[in-house]
Amino acid sequence: MQRTAFVTGSAGFIGYFTTRALLDAGWRVVGLDALTDYYEVALKERRHAMLAQSQAFTPVVGRLETPGLLAGLFAEHTPDLVVHLAAQAGVRYSIDNPASYVQANLVGTAELLEAARAHPPAHMLLASTSSVYGANTEMPYRETHKVDTQMSFYAATKKATEAMAHSYAHLYDLPTTMFRFFTVYGPWGRPDMAHFKFTRAILEGRPIDVYNNGEMMRDFTYIDDLVTALVALADVVPDPAAPVADDSLSPVAPFRVVNIGNGAPVKLMDYIAAIETACGRVAEKTLLPMQPGDVPATWADAGLLDTLLGPRQVTPLDVGIGRFVDWYRDYYGV
Repeated sequence: MQRTAFVTGSAGFIGYFTTRALLDAGWRVVGLDALTDYYEVALKERRHAMLAQSQAFTPVVGRLETPGLLAGLFAEHTPDLVVHLAAQAGVRYSIDNPASYVQANLVGTAELLEAARAHPPAHMLLASTSSVYGANTEMPYRETHKVDTQMSFYAATKKATEAMAHSYAHLYDLPTTMFRFFTVYGPWGRPDMAHFKFTRAILEGRPIDVYNNGEMMRDFTYIDDLVTALVALADVVPDPAAPVADDSLSPVAPFRVVNIGNGAPVKLMDYIAAIETACGRVAEKTLLPMQPGDVPATWADAGLLDTLLGPRQVTPLDVGIGRFVDWYRDYYGV
């Protein structure tokens, strides 16, 4: 029997690729997206239109936080799997517009958890972020590290969604896996992310802003690698009675936190160099101090992910950046 997945944020960057992978794996997918104007809506509409070429995809346009919307969709479709990717993203935007994060990330997730309580799926996969590690200086970041020092309101709302989901997993026996994503990049990416902004500026002959004078490191994760791991973990349901080595399983709930990252941080200047090589141009760089809410480095301990899935797919940085720049040139005709 064909299984049904419910994906929030299906017109988003990660949501699009996740939905496409589930469809390719034989799932029926109901995808919800608000198509907000946080970045160019045409990009989101194009992603949804490509997914809609599959008869197994049902698109729904709406906001998570709309009272009763998710409850009605869960009652109608009774999903076996929930993949919650919709959120108001962005560290710096959360300083300017915190209310949008309260609505989408907190109120919206609460609506999702209530819908799941009434119509329990076999597994819930909820997106979090490496930003929850905040001011932690012990690296690589491990899922069992204490995460109480978030440095942006965005990160604080994602940490709150982890706590909210854990409480529902405990109270209502909802098997839940939280994913902490690490700087994801690739074709069809978000225009507010570094690889997109750098590529656009370089190809247009404009200078790029390089924060903290370039003294930053990120655990960049190529989109295909992340989605392969995410979809594979759909059937790895947390069981408190069956922990694995170095597990993050809750002692009181079917709840696990998993990092999805390469486990190999890259210097920001090396990342920029890879983009320059792919573009065939050297960037003019404007060196600036660290931005409020940002952190100098991220680095995932991917040991738990390796234990759960075995050997992982890791796309070399130059290959991933090359694919993005090729897509950008084709999509924007430059």
